[in-house]
Amino acid sequence: MELILKYFPNLSEQQKTQFAALYDLYTDWNSKINVISRKDITNLYEHHVLHSLGIAKVINFTPDTQIMDLGTGGGFPGIPLAILFPEVQFHLVDSIGKKVKVATEIANAIGLKNVTFRHCRAEEEKRKFDFVVSRAVMPLGDLIKIIRKNIRQEQHNALPNGLICLKGGELEQETMPVKHKTMLYDLKNEFTEDYSWYDSKTIWRDLDIWVKKLNYVRLQNHTRSTLPGWKHSA
Repeated sequence: MELILKYFPNLSEQQKTQFAALYDLYTDWNSKINVISRKDITNLYEHHVLHSLGIAKVINFTPDTQIMDLGTGGGFPGIPLAILFPEVQFHLVDSIGKKVKVATEIANAIGLKNVTFRHCRAEEEKRKFDFVVSRAVMPLGDLIKIIRKNIRQEQHNALPNGLICLKGGELEQETMPVKHKTMLYDLKNEFTEDYSWYDSKTIWRDLDIWVKKLNYVRLQNHTRSTLPGWKHSA
């Protein structure tokens, strides 16, 4: 919890209480339904909550923004973002019913009023949203094809409506087909934790998994913008 306050020090008392409750809730539910690697549950705030909140380091959503979290799993990034942005509406979608159940129960337990849930495939969700957020649920090209129908045209945020992905790997190559509508933002510029606690036997594999979570990909709905701190794909 201290890690969240380090980067988001202006939380209300209610937000602090909600974030603090996540560890026990996820630990309990994860023992029944596996939504987070059981070896990783002790790193909940660092690897999952803080990672989800990385989106907030890039955009400050305006009130009444409508956001779909596609492939939410146990509620990431949707639940942490819903806590941080109580005046923004989040719709969490996943094709696995038991994961939707976990996310629903946790949201109810902490009193979130700005979230809805649906158990369905991405192709089945037809509603329109300002943004779709996701944590690397599928190859970027496939994801774009699926969610294109879900992005509304009306704009009321500083950034144009579109897709926000927490994703890594060979991003230059993966974004090549849409390079003129893609911007990359490296979350390592925002979060400065020391990951030296990985043991040498697993450092490459585990560090690679973490690095894959440090990159931000945003696909604009139409025009390209120039913003300080963004790296445009070539």
